[in-house]
Amino acid sequence: MPTSGDIEKVVIIGSGPAGWTAAIYAARANLDPLVLEGIPKQTPALMLPGGQLMQTTEVENFPGYPEGVDGPKMMEDIKKQALRFETRVEMREVTSCDLSKRPFTLETVDFGGDTKTVTAHAVIVATGATANWVGLENERRLAQSGGGVSACAVCDGALPAFRDQPLVVVGGGDSATEEATYLSKFASKVFIIHRRDELRASRIMAQRVLDNPKIEVVWDTVVTDVLGDKHVTGVALKNVKTGEESTLDCRGFFAAIGHTPLTEFLQGQLELDDKKYIVLEDAGRSLTNIEGVFVAGDAADSVYRQAITAAGMGCKAAIDAERWLAEKGIE
Repeated sequence: MPTSGDIEKVVIIGSGPAGWTAAIYAARANLDPLVLEGIPKQTPALMLPGGQLMQTTEVENFPGYPEGVDGPKMMEDIKKQALRFETRVEMREVTSCDLSKRPFTLETVDFGGDTKTVTAHAVIVATGATANWVGLENERRLAQSGGGVSACAVCDGALPAFRDQPLVVVGGGDSATEEATYLSKFASKVFIIHRRDELRASRIMAQRVLDNPKIEVVWDTVVTDVLGDKHVTGVALKNVKTGEESTLDCRGFFAAIGHTPLTEFLQGQLELDDKKYIVLEDAGRSLTNIEGVFVAGDAADSVYRQAITAAGMGCKAAIDAERWLAEKGIE
């Protein structure tokens, strides 16, 4: 139950691997955590409580699942583990907050639009980040159905459906070149579709792509449609200089145009970098510039963006919060 005065000891914002792992550790430490797991919302792919893994059909690189597991099933398992230790959960989105004084105040809304103010001695932000998509209707549909559209090569590139197949990567920055280089280990051919005549990636990453015989850059071109009924069969292309239209056969479509951390509600409250990721005070810990506010997962991680690294950060955030609360004498 909440502490005296209806102030929560610790509130965890977010319900991906970072949030649920933080909940497991916090609950086992008798902190009686409250998880605000978010509400469903439509992005280019439907975003459900549970994070980006709710859009992933198969996860093969998370320890403990030797045969692989569907993303939603994995999130269900981690959530059940948190609930086993009596974690409390509310399907609410944090719309704004006041972190300038303690206890902290969180303004929330549920799926029906009802609002509620939550106060807490400590807050763990585990809201994650969402992939940026091209915004095509079939891209959305095939991403939702597991039909060969992805925003994470490291997560999905080694799956059997993509092995020895031609694949498309959209983008021209470091994300795109990294994704294409990784995919070239498995694909028969990787096509980078880039709207400009020069890659925006760092020089070393760009040269690595240009020197790779399995990667071909399609310059001055945009994707106008993702083709295929149940699975990607190709993409429709348009040259932005000549207007020429064409199609390209492929069996996988990887959007690599960056990620957007879900930190908008923290503007003016926590220190964010120029890409809106939360700045860590100590790279090895979960501390933010506000004492009593901790962060875990992709909201502070622009490099790895993996379920296992997010879970590890959730563990650190819960331990840091537990120790901070003990120092403050909050039992």
